Amino acid sequence: MLITTEEAHRIIRQSIVPFSGELLPLEKLQGCVLDRDIVAPFSLPRFTNAAMDGFALKGEEIRNASHDFPVRLQVTQAIPAGRLSLSPVASGCCAQIMTGAPLPEGTDTVVAFEDTSGFGSSEVDIYKAPKYGANVRHRAEEVKKGEQLLMTGISVSPAEIAVLSSFGFSSAEVKRKPVVSIVTVGDELRLPGEEVADAEIFNSNRFMLQAFCRALNIESACIRHAPDNRQQLREILEQSLAESDILITSGGISTGEYDFVAQELSELGVIKKFWGVSQKPGKPLYFGSTESGKPVFSLPGNPVSTLVCFVEYCVPAFCLLQGKPLPDKLLAILAEPFPADKKRHRFLLGKVWIEEGRLLCKLSSKVESHMITSLVGANCLLEAGSAPEPLPAGSLVTCTMLPWATL
Repeated sequence: MLITTEEAHRIIRQSIVPFSGELLPLEKLQGCVLDRDIVAPFSLPRFTNAAMDGFALKGEEIRNASHDFPVRLQVTQAIPAGRLSLSPVASGCCAQIMTGAPLPEGTDTVVAFEDTSGFGSSEVDIYKAPKYGANVRHRAEEVKKGEQLLMTGISVSPAEIAVLSSFGFSSAEVKRKPVVSIVTVGDELRLPGEEVADAEIFNSNRFMLQAFCRALNIESACIRHAPDNRQQLREILEQSLAESDILITSGGISTGEYDFVAQELSELGVIKKFWGVSQKPGKPLYFGSTESGKPVFSLPGNPVSTLVCFVEYCVPAFCLLQGKPLPDKLLAILAEPFPADKKRHRFLLGKVWIEEGRLLCKLSSKVESHMITSLVGANCLLEAGSAPEPLPAGSLVTCTMLPWATL
């Protein structure tokens, strides 16, 4: 019996148990999800410092400086980055200072090197007076000690790694990235580069699914192909389950004479949660889980059906495992009619864009589930519930961005 798309999502949400947190070093954090808020252990900057190479001085003493009438000051010390000043700067004096070096006592302004007579002398001429307090980074002006830096649930990117390392964190507690196994099924499939004969076709789903996972920064533990042989299929499924956190198969899940995947998963102890969703394309979608809670998705073999089911169900499952927010769905205005199905929820590839402050969308030119070229130029899935007639232009439909795409 077919279930609705809403029921399918509900069952998946109830079945998936998020990963527990683990401590990982900085170099392994990218793509993981933070499992704990990060607060600043100290203020940033930790001390007031120079924003550029130049001279630290009292701004009041050079306010009339110009190229015609430079102000000459005594250089009493030089302060490199990473070293504290040992003495205050007296009136009529200044300190040569490098970017990031602590501002010495008695100074409030830094004059850029290029606005002076330069380094290398016990005296310096100031040719231009910046504003009072110029070129100075003040203590705690960016972040105060105890302030929240990063929130639980965000994906760690190079930006977050930069923040963590700037505050001295060598590791962080995260939900690790899921490791996925991908298995394609079917005697008719050949790898690109091989010869095809008679009714054989190239295995596009193998590479498409692997690319989807990479776009999500998800690791593939193994990628295998299984023939339409029950014993070999069972061995490959068993090995793939053992090596990963989540198993995704493609093909062999309909009700044909050589479609053995559901039966073999059952023999391996996978508990079926549903098999068949009232949607077009992707009706034969199977979802189950092992006794230990590993999710298993068996997707139809048609490439667009595979894509639809992956984006609609597998991507949210990855998010649930990692404790990430589920992907947003957008409402957009149809620029042209949508061929709704009379009985089933329909998904179609398309394009969504912003025009005059409104979200508009339209379908790809090819809409059948075997037409993989419909993916080229698409950036979203459009969807609508069953309806007796096509939805007219101007109707609102739901759009889900493809994981690698942008508006």
